[in-house]
Amino acid sequence: MAVINLTEARIRNLPLGSGIHRDHQVKGLMVICHQTTRTYAVQGDVRRNGRHIRTVRVKVERVDRIGLREARRRARQLMATIQSGVDPTSRPEESGITLTQAYEAHIGERELRPTTLKDYAYHIEHYLKPLRQRAIADISRNDVRDIYERVRTTNGQTVASSAMRTMRAVINTARRLDETLGSNPVEAVRFPAPKSRKVAPIDLASWWEKTSTLNPIRRDLHRAMMLTGARKTSLLSMETKDIDVKSCIINFRHMKTHGELLFPAGPYLTQMLKERLLEDEPFRSRWLWPSMTSRSGHIVQPREKGLPSPHEYRHLARTMLIASGVPYAESALLLGHKLPGATGGYMHPEHLVEHLRPHAKALEIYVFKAVKRKYLHHEK
Repeated sequence: MAVINLTEARIRNLPLGSGIHRDHQVKGLMVICHQTTRTYAVQGDVRRNGRHIRTVRVKVERVDRIGLREARRRARQLMATIQSGVDPTSRPEESGITLTQAYEAHIGERELRPTTLKDYAYHIEHYLKPLRQRAIADISRNDVRDIYERVRTTNGQTVASSAMRTMRAVINTARRLDETLGSNPVEAVRFPAPKSRKVAPIDLASWWEKTSTLNPIRRDLHRAMMLTGARKTSLLSMETKDIDVKSCIINFRHMKTHGELLFPAGPYLTQMLKERLLEDEPFRSRWLWPSMTSRSGHIVQPREKGLPSPHEYRHLARTMLIASGVPYAESALLLGHKLPGATGGYMHPEHLVEHLRPHAKALEIYVFKAVKRKYLHHEK
């Protein structure tokens, strides 16, 4: 533990990961060089009636946030507090709703998807672990900034932003339950909004040929993604019982908007799924897209090199529905979207299956025209 006369230049040149460097001028002041950051801190002995109570170390601030002069000023104040026998790290007994309690209230009053619940739980139990049992009222903006920087450095920007959104939502729930809570401390962090996804135009003829080289199950899965625009979870979690070949209807039971979606399959898609059911019979699997190597029993990752991702298929389907002349409202309903406003609340897509059928068929016709194949021709 070196004792040096700290200067701004010397602090900047201290190697990361080099440990503790004490200041020669101000008693107790030190710079701690962690693996990724440099931090000012103060360490001193709390004594009462001549008896040593404990040695405490108090974080002052990160080096890149305040200058040396300000750090020394704060260090003198903290050392005066410590030498008077007061432990600046001690906290009053925390009261009020904690982050964990707010999280339980947040998920208890909402009908969230299993994947969302899993993400929330992981954020709370891992990335936000240091604050779980803290009262919301005692979580400062500095606490949030430190958590954000640590997660961003260790796990990346996307994970850090996602954890902050979880924390922001949970604290907003706490603020609604406890009117004495002030502003949300997550407001102190500026994290970038998710980048909008840009999907390049696709050569459907080339796409068709590429899908033809896949094994039959994955080939049909990719074509089903294109012809329905369904979300990945909705499509991959389908069971054989969800296909009504006689009525030409697909029942998507796992929807982001909750409930179910009865999708009017076009002639090609219906015939393709009918043959898929016959070919899958030897597997005796409940899943429409079985996988012998997957722990879940069905395909979980339908990505193939050179082919769109599941979400890109959704973008493409929406674009091609509009290009096929399908009105905005009908194309939204086929994709499982809820229409905005009061009108959307009155709309019940399950009552509109036959109304939507010509529009689903229009998408098939558009695709087959682009791939220059006779409509309803199906590869064995």
